[in-house]
Amino acid sequence: MNWHPTAASQSPSITRSVVLPLAAGVWLAGCAHLDSTTTSHGTAVNNEAIASKAPPPKADREAILAMAGAFDVTFEFNETVALEPGYQATQPKTDQAKEVVIVVDDNPGHIVLQHLLLVGGNQVIKHWRQDWIWEASHRFEFSDEQTWEYVALSADQTQGQWTQCVYGVVDTPRYCGTGRWNHRYGNPTWTSDRSWRPLPRRDYSIRDDYNALNVENRHTVTPSGWTHEQDNTKVVRHGPQSNTPLVREFGFNHYKATDEVDFTPAYDYWERTEKFWAKVRDQWQDHLDKGRVVVNTGTDGEPIIGELFELAQAVEGEQTDWSIKSKALDGIFERYVDTPQPQQVARATRP
Repeated sequence: MNWHPTAASQSPSITRSVVLPLAAGVWLAGCAHLDSTTTSHGTAVNNEAIASKAPPPKADREAILAMAGAFDVTFEFNETVALEPGYQATQPKTDQAKEVVIVVDDNPGHIVLQHLLLVGGNQVIKHWRQDWIWEASHRFEFSDEQTWEYVALSADQTQGQWTQCVYGVVDTPRYCGTGRWNHRYGNPTWTSDRSWRPLPRRDYSIRDDYNALNVENRHTVTPSGWTHEQDNTKVVRHGPQSNTPLVREFGFNHYKATDEVDFTPAYDYWERTEKFWAKVRDQWQDHLDKGRVVVNTGTDGEPIIGELFELAQAVEGEQTDWSIKSKALDGIFERYVDTPQPQQVARATRP
């Protein structure tokens, strides 16, 4: 997960970096071209490749789909092991949130889950998205500042495994990880390999002493909901082969199922804007399919976040003039997203 908020009224950093004033009525919060098509929900997958594979285990799919629903969420982050001489660990961070997770796509080898935050009982913030792909042939990787590149995955790397790709609040790529589900002990658990990701939102506005995270993720389905554990190493990267690890961090996000929260505003928001966000996903996928994406904003990504949320706020359901919205959307991506020639992604040394 790439952003760990609480209610805006309780967290000044969220108000500052994600949400524009309510008076304005807007919430802010190398590979060749791949042979893929786009589903009705706007997520590109290689349908031919997925169809040719053995189907995924039913238990795997059930575990992924079990992460959908309504939740009280606790986000905890604790720096544990200093790795740089003189480094002083920061104070642990804990936040709370109300979050609903909606199934956007449910195909045999491809599942998409969209997270929506409920703030103050009736205000909605589109949150992160997780895509699960069975035996993926490729995934994107964070390779440099605001840069992601597609890399190929061998059959040995993905056989019997799921690749989870995580996207930000406006579907910006964040990170991917590949691993298998373990059902032996009664609570399904998926553990990723280690991969790189950019600074999380909880740090980018207040930290300038590191510029990347090296992460292993673990998802576990529990009797009360599910958990997301993160084994993070905060790193200064000087190109793909030179890294200075600062500190290890343990992240624990606990999603507890609840039936005591009225998520009607979140469901209404998604019904009104789903078609718009599908078009946004299409745009990102078109750029990613070229092999390399560079987002031309600061680390916070505020310009593209602000403009996309503003455009979503103006969507009027079936009354929307999509020709006008599509033209505005094209303009935003032309301003902020580049797809230069892909480069060979050198394998960065892992801390």
